[in-house]
Amino acid sequence: MVGRVFEHRLTLYRRTFRSSIFSSFLSPVLFLTAMGLGLGSYVSNTAALGGVPYLDFLAPGLLAAMAMQTASFEATFPIIRGFIWNKVFHAMAATPITPRDIAVGSLAWIAARLTLTSAIFTVVIVFFGAYESPLVILCVPAAVLTGMAFAAPITAYSATQKNPNRFATIFRFGITPLFLFSGTFFPISSLPPALQVVAWLTPLFHGVALTRSLSLGTIGADPAAAVVHIVYLTTLVIVGSWLATRTVERRLVGG
Repeated sequence: MVGRVFEHRLTLYRRTFRSSIFSSFLSPVLFLTAMGLGLGSYVSNTAALGGVPYLDFLAPGLLAAMAMQTASFEATFPIIRGFIWNKVFHAMAATPITPRDIAVGSLAWIAARLTLTSAIFTVVIVFFGAYESPLVILCVPAAVLTGMAFAAPITAYSATQKNPNRFATIFRFGITPLFLFSGTFFPISSLPPALQVVAWLTPLFHGVALTRSLSLGTIGADPAAAVVHIVYLTTLVIVGSWLATRTVERRLVGG
């Protein structure tokens, strides 16, 4: 029955996929042009960037950040829509589809959406030549893992809400600061020591570090760090998925 939930989201997406694919392609092009080629031309100290051009440093970070933003949106408004605005989740629960199916199907759709957008972004990175290793292809699953580390716990939270008022707080005080200060645009070593610790504890830092090590081909220099990044993000996905299943079931069964 998970497939039925996934099919429902896919059917809805078929109505808007053309515009979303265009925006998914246009967004990385604009970011890489403005920040990578424009601002990057003024960045002369490449030692802090590992000796690579700023465009190559920036591109994988933007990929991970894009995955975070896409996943966070998909895990907020579409989820509360299913509970409050059109109550489609309640309609599903009145059929043989279980609350667990609804939670897992919703997360599976988010993973598929992330795969599509991450693949498009990676194609743009390759087109710009903003990579140093053929391992850049593995940035797609790394970005999906990063996005799901946000999607799963946020879905669990969204399933407890009765209106979208608190979503603005998530984006304003959570997603936006992470986008700016988790190593996307500059190494976290540039931050004060206390903030470096905070940045290291955030999922986006681990996602950025993982995608960047793959794109730059430096993952072999410190494989233990890569394992830490993967374990950290995977743990968030597993725990968040379990919480999402519980909260969706509680919401549908308990009203």
